[in-house]
Amino acid sequence: MTDYGLLFRELAIPRLVGTPNHLKVRGVLTRELRARGFQVEEHAFEGRPSAAFFGVPRTVRGINLIAPPIRPSARPSIWLVAHYDSKGQPISMAIRLIGFGMLVLGLVGLFLAVIPAVIVLAIAVAIVSQNRVNDNSPGALDNATALVAVFMTLDQLPRESTVGVIFPDAEEFGLVGARALAKDQPALFAAVSVVNLDGLDDTGRPTAFMHRPGPVGLAVAAALKARRWRWLPVIVDGLALSHVARECVTIMKGNWRTTTIVHRPADTAARVRLDGAALVAAGLARVLRGL
Repeated sequence: MTDYGLLFRELAIPRLVGTPNHLKVRGVLTRELRARGFQVEEHAFEGRPSAAFFGVPRTVRGINLIAPPIRPSARPSIWLVAHYDSKGQPISMAIRLIGFGMLVLGLVGLFLAVIPAVIVLAIAVAIVSQNRVNDNSPGALDNATALVAVFMTLDQLPRESTVGVIFPDAEEFGLVGARALAKDQPALFAAVSVVNLDGLDDTGRPTAFMHRPGPVGLAVAAALKARRWRWLPVIVDGLALSHVARECVTIMKGNWRTTTIVHRPADTAARVRLDGAALVAAGLARVLRGL
């Protein structure tokens, strides 16, 4: 019987790509997958981080974990996906979203020759300039909750299911791992549905980011009573994987307060009960058992 709280605390530690904790968490995930009978493959990659970040290396190297279905020779029908790296930033996601919104408004205002737009633009640039990366966030909500939810889901499925698991790396540098996997191994996703989990808070209603709608994603959204969106101002691995998958959805859970925690030192295991992870896992397992 898995102690999910203990597992959560093992995973919810600062784990910026390339750090000792990052390696430690990859080992924990490999251990847990193998304990459930999965064979684990490693996909090494390197790529350039997003130009939106400051103070990051020119090249990021990481390892995606791939665990095909347990049943021998079975092709996956579903990939459960959750990134395993974390990052800290000087300002929260909430402040960054405000900053980028003000930047857009300021640029539009300049184009229309509106004088106050200069002030708005100056404030926006000041906020956006803080988009630097550090290693001071334990990443409990983002994304240890989703990692635990994947194992909760697996533990409610029969061993003969055709569900596989992918834990992408370097998501926090701009989907580097997911983009590399989609480019290097597109056949993994041919005629397969992807369910990506990213940030499952105890509070707030589930959200289904429908990158490429399909029957599985719609069923999961219905089971969770999730709000469905075709566009959101967030960067998640589903954006990269949807280009090669039959269908793709990202499931998130939280509210505006959640965005004030993401990427901050306050994103600790102590503030999360895993109620959100358990709710999502139960709904997801119900859908997958019925396929």
